[in-house]
Amino acid sequence: MRSTTRIAALGLAGVLLAACHHKDKDAPLAFVPADTPYVVANLDVLDDDTRKALLAQADAQLPSELVQLRSAADEMAEKDPDLSRLLKALIAELDGKSIEAFAQNAGLNIKGRSAVYGLGLSPVARFELVDPKAFDAFVARLEAAYGKPFDTATVGGLSYRKHVTADSGLQVVMAEVGKQAVAAILPADAPEATLRLAFGLDRPEKNLQDDGRLEKLAKAKDYQPWAIGQVDLARLLPLAASGKDPLFNTLIKAHAEAESAKTGEPVSNQLKVSPACESEAVRIASRVPSVSFGYTKLDEKHQNIRWDVALADDVTKAFSGLKVELPGLGAAGTAPFDISLAVPIVQLRSFWGAQAEAVAAKPFTCPSLVELNEGFAKIGLMTQQAAVPPIGDLLGLRVALDSFEPGSSDAMPKFSGRILIGTSNPAGLLAMAQMAASGLQQVKLSTDGKPVALPAELTAPLGAPAWVAMGPKALAVAVGQGEDVKLGELLNAASGDAGRMGRLSLSGDMYQAWVKAMAQKAAHIAEITAASQSDDPEAQASAKAAAERSKAQFESMQAQAARIKSLNGEVHVESAGLVITSQTELK
Repeated sequence: MRSTTRIAALGLAGVLLAACHHKDKDAPLAFVPADTPYVVANLDVLDDDTRKALLAQADAQLPSELVQLRSAADEMAEKDPDLSRLLKALIAELDGKSIEAFAQNAGLNIKGRSAVYGLGLSPVARFELVDPKAFDAFVARLEAAYGKPFDTATVGGLSYRKHVTADSGLQVVMAEVGKQAVAAILPADAPEATLRLAFGLDRPEKNLQDDGRLEKLAKAKDYQPWAIGQVDLARLLPLAASGKDPLFNTLIKAHAEAESAKTGEPVSNQLKVSPACESEAVRIASRVPSVSFGYTKLDEKHQNIRWDVALADDVTKAFSGLKVELPGLGAAGTAPFDISLAVPIVQLRSFWGAQAEAVAAKPFTCPSLVELNEGFAKIGLMTQQAAVPPIGDLLGLRVALDSFEPGSSDAMPKFSGRILIGTSNPAGLLAMAQMAASGLQQVKLSTDGKPVALPAELTAPLGAPAWVAMGPKALAVAVGQGEDVKLGELLNAASGDAGRMGRLSLSGDMYQAWVKAMAQKAAHIAEITAASQSDDPEAQASAKAAAERSKAQFESMQAQAARIKSLNGEVHVESAGLVITSQTELK
């Protein structure tokens, strides 16, 4: 369902391309409780030129997305015909239209404000409309396609749609409130007070707009105001673990009833909540208090995003000042695919060993968390085992590919490039490799970075020449004609600055090559599957349909990949936590 996710993200991004320039009492954020455990919203509006450029990009991408959605709808037709019909109805609404035309037909305001947030753990979506009647008609069309019309009800004089799912004990509610659409997932027995708060008939005592939390977050993290999100784990985890959240309790009860029907265990036994659960959820959340994200650049050619994972002080202190001596970790990528990943085993052993000891000293007692005790015990054992060379000497890994061609059928792909293994003891790593492969015993290296050709018996399966070289902190291998001359630069590239944990660069051409390779592999598997089912017409027809869907999906992916010029990313730890950035440049 990757395409469905992208369409949902595309729709959300379209709705998020706007916001107010002043504090409007009816802005979506004015309805969001200040203590919401999660939220995604916009704070400002894109300029018209940029919005038009982004919509043009979305329009160009839409046909390939619809191909994947059709494939998904066909695939689920037998197992979930109602949902399949709903998806096909959505496709019909989008097919042949621009995003702007679709939005107009559905009454959506692409220049409007929106927010998705938690009323407790219950999700609520609120977005602005230009034509509430058009939106109502749009929902009615989807409702008819779904095959199960929603019931209607009234609260505080407001008429709303609702659909109750008996198995889960939940209800989906939807209404047009003024010039806003509101949808929420609530317990089926949600009281009137909850419904009024969800629809905005009553306001929260303190709201997120007045609180200014997202504005402060944007300023601190350099997020642009187009779309900002935060998950407050310090609120969310205790709320779920304490048994105090209505939505979570409803889901747990539904699960307990299903288990009781199978095993006979009384539902009441399964619903008991240990007093330890809330405090232990607080304990976990104190280690990772929150996750947030936002665009740092968004225009017709660039989509840059930053993710922040807040971490406890002892975690950040262990890694924010660490300079991993992995060659290339601190340098810009020089190959079409170039990735460096820090794996400082000495520091990782120390950190995770301390975490394992802390859990052993104070085990979890909440029934839903006790499995963590065994997990951390295994981590503690692994930290001891990881002390043994060559694992204990590792600093990290760098892979730089200059070319990649998918092989036909079962053949190996053809590639050229370099692989570097960072280690504090490269001579020891070489010795271990020589013990494992007799062909390496004649290879003699020093730490001067000069390449030495590998024996033909070792390179024959690769179908290309290969060399090995050693530096003070790494052992490197080059494969492919002319790659040997690049080993010196690879071994002498800049190591990581303080806190740097990873770096990635990927060209659009290399990305397309990978998609092509995956498509060929999928087609080959489909051929094998069809051949193995030649005596079963029904199974063969099913396999053929699946192969056609797979082909259409990969063609769509290739069309999308063709639009990408480059992808880049970086990971580091700073005083506040883990930071992950990505930069996508489009053609």
